[in-house]
Amino acid sequence: MILGVPKEICENETRIAVIPSTVKQFISAGFSVIIESCAGIDSQISDSDFKASGAEIVSSASDIFIKSDMILKVNSPTDQEIQMIREGSSYISFFQTMKETDKVIALQKKNVTAYSMHLIPRTTLAQKMDALSSQTNIAGYKAVLIAACHIEKYMPLLMTAAGTIPPAKVLVLGAGVAGLSAIATAKRLGAQVEASDVRPEVKEQVESLGAKFLEVESDSDDGVGEGGYAKETSEEYKKKQAELLNKRIAASDIVITTALIPGRPAPILISDEMVKSMSAGSVIMDLAAENGGNCSLTQPDQIVNIDGVIIDGTINLAGTMSVHASQLYAKNVSAFILHGYNQDKKEFNLEDEIVSGSMFTHNGEIVNDRTKNVIEGSN
Repeated sequence: MILGVPKEICENETRIAVIPSTVKQFISAGFSVIIESCAGIDSQISDSDFKASGAEIVSSASDIFIKSDMILKVNSPTDQEIQMIREGSSYISFFQTMKETDKVIALQKKNVTAYSMHLIPRTTLAQKMDALSSQTNIAGYKAVLIAACHIEKYMPLLMTAAGTIPPAKVLVLGAGVAGLSAIATAKRLGAQVEASDVRPEVKEQVESLGAKFLEVESDSDDGVGEGGYAKETSEEYKKKQAELLNKRIAASDIVITTALIPGRPAPILISDEMVKSMSAGSVIMDLAAENGGNCSLTQPDQIVNIDGVIIDGTINLAGTMSVHASQLYAKNVSAFILHGYNQDKKEFNLEDEIVSGSMFTHNGEIVNDRTKNVIEGSN
């Protein structure tokens, strides 16, 4: 089986789906690996590094798509790449299947067996394949560093001969992987940190990192979804949440939002009025910008200034740390492939729960139920 790795062509994408060590793993397992020339250059991996690991370097992307049995990428395919991909082959990448429905249908029509790293089941066995967590962990870390540069203040408490400098106040909305990473990083920098989440069970994790947990009182499991994800909350809960957050947002130097619901637009947590209540020089880092943003004034992939408040909607923060982001993503991908591949039969075990759970098209059919329901509902 030939694994093909074309160069990422989306703007500002620096990551790659393989690194030399995972190439060696694939070759040991019986795969051949072909990589487009200069595909790893933005992750500081040269063609010679890949050659030394046993990969073949190919000069054109079209050759990669034509020759490969399975394509490994970071981003979902462009329309041009879908045209090049071989009918009946397989494809693995980050893919928001309930958002990019036109691409799902195009892969279905080409009889491509497609897997999304977004759909990896949240089970103990699949932890080492959880690319979503590995990349959002980086995003939470980097968001704090960027925010610290935006605010033009010290982060820690400082006692100097010229007077005492109070610590920066950081509020993190959403205590999933990205949020917890942001909390830990802000605490390391000496900030005063508070956090809020719709899932009360994360309180212990937040407090273990030294942050204060802002809890919305509720008699139900409002906001607790399947697989550890959050879900859409009731209008009553949203009202209570807004009341709690109003004062905390106004008092914060940095607000980092991380709330995402799989397959849905990001919930609005920060209204226009809340932004207006913030002091000039404050910062909102919106890590949900890719799905519209948690702030009503966020502009995806742009940094805007609203009456002195900076709203940073930069997408793909993980890509700003390409070396480690590629290292982690490549290991997630290799763990998935090596788990699902039967070396004796030279084929993927499509009955495996992780393989089947990550698959969204196969044999000309859409096999992921949630994706199928979204597509059928839009027709």
